[in-house]
Amino acid sequence: MKTLAINITILLSVCMLYAQQTPAPAQQYRIAINGAKAHLGNGAVIENSLIIFENGIIEYVGAMNASIDRSGMEIIDARGQNVYPGFIIPNSTLGLVEIDAVRASDDVSEIGMWNPHIRSLIAYNTESRVVESMRPNGVLIGQITPRGGVLSGKSSVVQFDAWNWEDAVIKSDDGMHMNWPEIFAYGHQHRGGNPGLKINEDYNKEVAEIETYFKNAKAHNTFAEKGVHLPYEALNGLFLGTTKLFIHVNDEKGIVDAVSFAKAQGVKALTIVGAYEAYKVTELLKENNISVLLQRVHLRPNKSDEDYDLPYKLAKLLIDAGLTVALEASGDMERMNSRNLPFYAGTTVGCGLSKAQALQLITLNAAKILGIDKQYGSIEVGKSATLFISEGDALDMRSNNLTRAFIDGRNISLNSHQTKLWKRYSDKYKTP
Repeated sequence: MKTLAINITILLSVCMLYAQQTPAPAQQYRIAINGAKAHLGNGAVIENSLIIFENGIIEYVGAMNASIDRSGMEIIDARGQNVYPGFIIPNSTLGLVEIDAVRASDDVSEIGMWNPHIRSLIAYNTESRVVESMRPNGVLIGQITPRGGVLSGKSSVVQFDAWNWEDAVIKSDDGMHMNWPEIFAYGHQHRGGNPGLKINEDYNKEVAEIETYFKNAKAHNTFAEKGVHLPYEALNGLFLGTTKLFIHVNDEKGIVDAVSFAKAQGVKALTIVGAYEAYKVTELLKENNISVLLQRVHLRPNKSDEDYDLPYKLAKLLIDAGLTVALEASGDMERMNSRNLPFYAGTTVGCGLSKAQALQLITLNAAKILGIDKQYGSIEVGKSATLFISEGDALDMRSNNLTRAFIDGRNISLNSHQTKLWKRYSDKYKTP
C-alpha cells in the first residue's frame, strides 16, 4: 500500500511537471481595449482603436469614441501597441506527437494506406508542451491533421487553450486529407539503384487505384447499408459537400491531375496543400474556385533553374492571380516551426505583399479555407474575441512581444516551459 502511494505521488508530480498551463476561465467582465493600432485581418487597419467584447463575442470595433460608456468594464490601455486576430496554423500535427523518439507519444499516423475513417481530433493532446509554446507568438488556433498513406484521415480545427479535445474543438472533421502520388521519386541506393531523381513508373497505376477506391466508395454509399464499411462511408461527406478534400501535392502535373480527379469524382470542395508549382496553373485553380495552403516560406528552391527566391515570393504570385491563399508549416520539424508562422507571413512582405495581405495569409484566408470565418480570422462585430495585443509588429520576430491574449474572450496564459527557462536564465546571466 505504501509503495502504491509512493507511485501515485511520483505520477502526479510528473504530470504536474509536464502539464500545460491551466486553461483560462470564461470571460466574466466586459473588456475594452483602448488606443491600440488594430489590424483587423480583413485588410483594414484602425490607428487609434476601441475594441469591446463580452461573453467572448466582439461588440464594438472602431475608432476611439469618448462618448461610449465604459463604466464597469475592464479597461486595457494599449496605446502604442498593436492588436491582431489570433493566428491560425493549418495542416498541423501539433498535439499528435510530443517526442518523436517515444513511440507511445506518436499518434500522427495509422497503419495502412487507406484510412479515411481516422479522426485526428480524438488523439489530440491538449497537454502538449509544444502546443503551449505556440501562444506566445500569437498562434492560437490550428487544424490538427493526420499523416501517412494515401488517405490519411480527417482533420479538425481546435483552439490552443483547453482541458481536453472536447473543450478544444472549434470544427470537428473539417476536411479529408489525401497524399497525391509523386511524378518523380528518388531511387533506393541501398537496393543498388541510382539515388537520383527519376520518373515514378507506377504513377498512373497509383492514380488508377485512387480512382477505383473513390468509385467503390460512391457505389457503397449509394446502394449498401450503413455501418458495413466505415472507410467508404467516411468519404460520403466529400460527395455531399459537407467535407472538404485537402490534396497534398506540389508538382504542376500532379496538381492538374488532382483537380481533374476531384471534378470527375464529384468532390464539392477542394484545397491544394503544399502547392509548390501552383503558380504555373493559377487559371485552372481560379476557374474551379480552389484555394491553396502554401508550403513553408523559408525553403530553398527545389530545382537549380528556378529563381533563388521562388519559395519566398510564391504567396505574392498566387495572391496576384486572385487565389485564396494561406500559409502552413509542414516539412522538417513542422511542429516546432509552427510557432514561426507569423514570421513566414512577414517574409512575404519583403517579397511584394502588403502587411495587410500578409496578415490575411494567417488569419482570415486561413479561416475561410478551414470554414471557420464566420467566427474567427478577423476582428469584427459578432465574431469570437480571439485576439492578442503585441508591443510591436507581430510579423517581425524582432519586435513581436505579446502582452495579452484572448481565446473566445478568455484571458489566456502566455507562459510556457520555454518562457520559464528564458526568465530563469535571464536572471542568471543578467548584467549586474
